[in-house]
Amino acid sequence: MAFIVGGAICVVGQLIMDLTPYKVTPGHVLVGFVVGGAILSALGLYQPLVNIGGAGATIPLSGFGHLLAQGALGAVQTKGLLGAFAGGLQAGAVGLTAAILFGYIMAIMFNPRG
Repeated sequence: MAFIVGGAICVVGQLIMDLTPYKVTPGHVLVGFVVGGAILSALGLYQPLVNIGGAGATIPLSGFGHLLAQGALGAVQTKGLLGAFAGGLQAGAVGLTAAILFGYIMAIMFNPRG
């Protein structure tokens, strides 16, 4: 199910880029999926998709939005309104740190052409 759910999310992104009448870039899709995942998570609609698809729903960008929203909601319950500002970053800290670290290592190891 992970492959089917993850593939379906990717197909939606590709269809958005290919079939919309105006120019949609991968950056637009990136932002739209993160925001969409956060909104669906806040409405309680993304967790059932995670339950069905597992990593197929949590690894795409919409899963990152879901993680941020769940972190913010959890922190609000424990720390009050100020938790909304830190909860998402605390929930995603490991993934963000890994992305920054590996990006830095790749920038050192390889020389870009251009």
